[in-house]
Amino acid sequence: MTDLIWANLLHLSFNMWPDRNAPDLPRYWAFHEKMFFDRAVWDDVTAAMARAGMNMVVIDLGDAVKYETHPEIALPDAWSRDELKTELARLRRLGLEPIPKLNFSTSHDAWLKEYSRMVSTRKYYEVCANLIGEVCELFDSPRLFHIGMDEETAENQTHFNIAIIRQHELYWHDFQFLVDQVEKHNARAWIWSDMIWDHQEVWLRHMPKSVLQSNWYYEDDFTGRRNDVPHSDRYLAHAARTYELLERHGFDQVPTGSNWSMPTNFAATVAHCRRVIAPERLKGFLMAPWAPTIEACRAVHMAAVQQVAEAKRAT
Repeated sequence: MTDLIWANLLHLSFNMWPDRNAPDLPRYWAFHEKMFFDRAVWDDVTAAMARAGMNMVVIDLGDAVKYETHPEIALPDAWSRDELKTELARLRRLGLEPIPKLNFSTSHDAWLKEYSRMVSTRKYYEVCANLIGEVCELFDSPRLFHIGMDEETAENQTHFNIAIIRQHELYWHDFQFLVDQVEKHNARAWIWSDMIWDHQEVWLRHMPKSVLQSNWYYEDDFTGRRNDVPHSDRYLAHAARTYELLERHGFDQVPTGSNWSMPTNFAATVAHCRRVIAPERLKGFLMAPWAPTIEACRAVHMAAVQQVAEAKRAT
């Protein structure tokens, strides 16, 4: 199984949620005016990933890079282009393939600053195209590019200063624009698949097979029948079964697990998906701890790497 992706999602920027910092928001999810990041934790986690036999790191860049095309986005202590390129070279020496992630979902684009309020305008398209192109250049033509696109609903923007939700033809127009920009630079677009949970028919009609899919489900029961968890609603009814649905329709997948809810999810995800997804369409697995790269979250990150190592050994 050496060809499988064994990836971890790490954040340079954590400005992927509300566009405000207020007392009603948890500290981790609030908007931060400076990088919410600890280099020592980053170094230790990536070293642990290499020791565990992982082979990919998906880097959520956001506003943590001083982009040449749009420096106005960057946090004041953001990494320079040279700092990023030096780190990408170090990761490659560790045996970790660096893959960029910029989340263009309107529920996760606070990092875009003023442009997050210009969605679907000419300027927005220009900025998105510029950033995708520059990031592809910085990553030396990556084979994959994660564009997020999850949770674009009003429910997920209740704590935002402004809520913006694309739907119908506009959503698919913008989605295809982003995919086209990625493919223009010879990369494969990679997304979160959760929109299919509530929009199955239209999703299947519009989604290109060229786009790599990451469904996510963070419990350890794949029957969809559990009622002893806090959010046993459509999440359990649909998310657990989406792996089989995507397989029936011939989509390539990198299933996503996490230690967000429980420590047993990742191993359960690997075991389940190896049963229900054909080997030629199962491209690997992604761990998403959903924790900032800071000292207070070191244990969460290290536990996530250990859980991947254990699941990998069991394959």
